[in-house]
Amino acid sequence: MEALREVEAELTVYVHPSNAADVPRAVSRQLSGLLFSYEERFDGVLLAHEAQLVDEDNKENATKEKDKKEAKIEEETEAKSKKKPKILKAKILNGLVPFFGVRVHANLLLFSPQPGMLLEGKVEMLGKESIHAVVLGVFSVAIMSDDIHEKFRFKRKSHGGRFLSRSDREHFIKRGTMIRFSVKSVDTEMNCHITGSLIPPHTGSMRWLSVHDAEYASEISRNVCWIV
Repeated sequence: MEALREVEAELTVYVHPSNAADVPRAVSRQLSGLLFSYEERFDGVLLAHEAQLVDEDNKENATKEKDKKEAKIEEETEAKSKKKPKILKAKILNGLVPFFGVRVHANLLLFSPQPGMLLEGKVEMLGKESIHAVVLGVFSVAIMSDDIHEKFRFKRKSHGGRFLSRSDREHFIKRGTMIRFSVKSVDTEMNCHITGSLIPPHTGSMRWLSVHDAEYASEISRNVCWIV
């Protein structure tokens, strides 16, 4: 998914002396406290983390060794190096003296939706005036009537109704449908509540797009080949 990104972060985590006997666990606990909440310092919602304490005594030697290895394989990894995760620097402060700072190198998985991105979600509720969905089972999405393509008309039924395409009856959206939509705006104060749109091209029911939209079908094929 386009909004998912991996970053490397150099952090300073402040730990209470009572946790000195198990610092890695204390660090992990503090990072876990940030899960599924928007963090401005990371410009996204933290979904997962993997942290490693930085050994200051061996840092210089480790750096030199790392530089040698990187120089040796530089040519072979040139293409990959262009996609190297962005390095972030931040501080996580959870108290004052006598807390002590621990240097941490962390790999973070973030959800960072931006206007114009194409995302996928599952429809949870819909009516004539709006469609409501969730992304990754957590993040809410609202698509209002003005952002639903005019080719769709709402047809009410006993189970809640559906949006049906005027040009192809096989293209419909109902509760439980997986849809692809464009991000219109993101409210970070509401933990990345998304306002979406079904007007741009390559949006609609993912099942229908996988058959009738060449660009989307090609994207699925590329992803399958990459996984294999």
